[in-house]
Amino acid sequence: MTINISAGMVKELRERTSSGMMECKKALVEANGDMELAIENMRKAGLAKADKKSGRIAAEGIIGVQVSEDGRAVAIVDINCETDFVAKADDFVSFVKSVTVALLNADGIETEEQLLAMPLEDGVTVDEMRRGLISKLGENITVRRFERFKTAEGGTACYLHGSKIGVIVELAAADAELGKDIAMHIAASKPMCVSEEQVAAETIAKEKEIFMAQAAESGKPIEIIEKMVVGRISKFLAEVTLLGQPFIKDDKVTVGKLAVSKGNNVIRFSRFEVGEGIEKKEENFAEEVMAQVRGH
Repeated sequence: MTINISAGMVKELRERTSSGMMECKKALVEANGDMELAIENMRKAGLAKADKKSGRIAAEGIIGVQVSEDGRAVAIVDINCETDFVAKADDFVSFVKSVTVALLNADGIETEEQLLAMPLEDGVTVDEMRRGLISKLGENITVRRFERFKTAEGGTACYLHGSKIGVIVELAAADAELGKDIAMHIAASKPMCVSEEQVAAETIAKEKEIFMAQAAESGKPIEIIEKMVVGRISKFLAEVTLLGQPFIKDDKVTVGKLAVSKGNNVIRFSRFEVGEGIEKKEENFAEEVMAQVRGH
């Protein structure tokens, strides 16, 4: 028995799955008009498509940041796709916003598994929506990393540079203006950590070894070389720590002194930049065309 698939049925399925008209009609035909079965089959197909694309490099995307109304909590997420074209798509942008807001308002989300299982505003989980978008947009999509700060006594702030660099900051005391200024500074200056105490001992030892080798070439006495190296290490620590860096809006004062002048201190920060640390595939279109020509 053949079921007549009406335009209304196709419309309903499109609204419920956000899939294309022909894909919806095909699913309804295969399910013999059973709407729920068609949705289930489409979800299974979408999961299969998502799994097939999971190995593809996703080095584009956008950063999402969100601060709570009371300034006590702030969240940041880095969600990746394969091309900048998809990164600008409304569905992708909306997904990033939904995940960021949900993370801001959630408690106990510490692992990737917990984040992917986190429900969004319409009841579906982050991973379910992610897989659905992979099927719809045709690219691998990954929730690469996330961070959330929450404070009972201090304050938080965030800064988003375009959609590619995001920063969140926690301060000892609430100060939205100072927090935003410091977050903007971090976006531009890329400090390694907040203070000298947080720089790993092995990092300092490695830099000292390099400086010693460079200074030794000067032929100066060892006691002079050691003093030179101490000075170089001090300069290095100032360059890589937030509190030691000259403030971008006034390089006559360090970020540390700026915070102190406001009766404040930076507790921690997190800076995400799209694509950092991901080895991108280098495309050589000239070689690709030549290979195709030779193949023929």
